[in-house]
Amino acid sequence: MKQTNVPNPATSAELLETLQSARADLTPELAKLANFLLENPYEIGVNSIRQLATKAEVKPNTLVRLSRSLGMDSYEAFREVFRDEIRQGRETYPDRARWLQSLAQRGEIGALYAASAESAIDNIVSFFASTDHHLIEVAAKDIVAARRCYVLGVGVNNAVARNFAYLAGMAIDGVRALPQGGTLPVDGIARADAGDILIAMTFRPYRREIVEAVAVARAQGVPVIAISDSLACPIMADAQHRFVVPTDTPQFFISTIALTAFFEVLIAFIIAEAGEDVVTSIDAYHAQRQALGIYVEDKDWQT
Repeated sequence: MKQTNVPNPATSAELLETLQSARADLTPELAKLANFLLENPYEIGVNSIRQLATKAEVKPNTLVRLSRSLGMDSYEAFREVFRDEIRQGRETYPDRARWLQSLAQRGEIGALYAASAESAIDNIVSFFASTDHHLIEVAAKDIVAARRCYVLGVGVNNAVARNFAYLAGMAIDGVRALPQGGTLPVDGIARADAGDILIAMTFRPYRREIVEAVAVARAQGVPVIAISDSLACPIMADAQHRFVVPTDTPQFFISTIALTAFFEVLIAFIIAEAGEDVVTSIDAYHAQRQALGIYVEDKDWQT
């Protein structure tokens, strides 16, 4: 692999972005290491070269070669960039379920409450600290300029997608949450093309139907805004916009707190980009609801 151009001094986000983009050109051994690092970026800052090589199941020299290919003088220089970004490894879903049960059995619900609060706060802080708001602004502009905007999420993410479509739909036309009814994710983008845009989200373990739908969208020339908890996620490759959103939680399912915050910011930027007419339209929308008596007035419940 030839040496890539990384800004100097590089940030961890820039290094990971470069690594993600360069994966296709790596040798199998380097690609194996790259996938491990993209999935476990915070392991880098806390491990020696031998420790990390053991975890990634590669030779220590592979870490040296990968570091130099990214423009770093050594693995230690590469590691230094990540030293302030330390987190615990991620358990599997069954492991977490068993742990939750053991907490309840030992009467440690208070500890679970504290851990939940800590992870929720950490996710929010991590997202806002690591995300460049200018990148969200550019994504918002592309959404406003698109003919239609599809937002795709399954499972718990489908509720997030529908909430975004509902709110963004007050500002711009053509926002559709997928999948709809009993359809498959890929069905909703059958007629999409380069004039549209697709927001897709999936988190570890990655959902096959999302990955397949994004592949179809790319083949049809549809720009993709990819959202996941790792740059190693398959939908991140060749996406027009990429956003890493932390979902850490001590509970069984992923946390959507930071994901919800991301979409709230995106909606705000969409409204700002769409112009004053949108604000007037939203005001008229709520005024009509008020006139129809949809909202409860103070006089309706006060005695």
